[in-house]
Amino acid sequence: MAASVFCCFSWCRGGGAGHIPLKEMPAVHLDTQRMGKRGGTGSPPAAGASGRLPGWEAAGPAPGRGRSFVGFFLLPGTDVVIVKNGRRICGTGGCLANAPLHQNKSYFEFKVQSTGIWGIGVATQKANLNQIPLGRDVHSLVMRNDGALYYNNEEKNRLPANSLPQEGDVVGITYDHVELNVYLNGKNMHCPASGIRGTVYPVVYVDDSAILDCQFSEFYHTPPPGFEKILFEQQIF
Repeated sequence: MAASVFCCFSWCRGGGAGHIPLKEMPAVHLDTQRMGKRGGTGSPPAAGASGRLPGWEAAGPAPGRGRSFVGFFLLPGTDVVIVKNGRRICGTGGCLANAPLHQNKSYFEFKVQSTGIWGIGVATQKANLNQIPLGRDVHSLVMRNDGALYYNNEEKNRLPANSLPQEGDVVGITYDHVELNVYLNGKNMHCPASGIRGTVYPVVYVDDSAILDCQFSEFYHTPPPGFEKILFEQQIF
């Protein structure tokens, strides 16, 4: 873990060879103000009426009271490091976004800054973010770093062997409450996966020196037709 954290901070200082500069991303970031306790195995707090967990919202005005944005909160028991103005995740463990996917068609991206063990997708609040890789039960549907899409410990689909995400690649995720689809550098990989039910949130996990950057707006690639950035429930209605 220590080596992973050191690697994360060395990248932040620009010391990594071949470092990929971050695209500017206003407002949306990983939340360093609401980090969970490390080392525990507790359950997440109950969600409020808005679907967001109390005490874990991203820093800034709440939806309906000025500017609102999507960010990440960490659940107890994670050992995740968030740096680069809240836009980079490394260390070991997973986290959920602070906004559920209420809208019909959502799109978000992650950029692979350093390879390792990682996964991205969607999950419910019941997902155990201490146990990675995710996709082992009915509470998460993720694409893992090897290109396999897992749900309930079953491989639902897989990226072509010659199209696995590499360092510097941007992975886009679309979700329409039926299927999750993966885009690699703007190209549809045509490997849909489904099965998860209920209210879901974007999820990401990292381990083994993986470093990922989140992108919830100002995307690197244009979202597919009909899909857009994540909106809070108040913004939808």
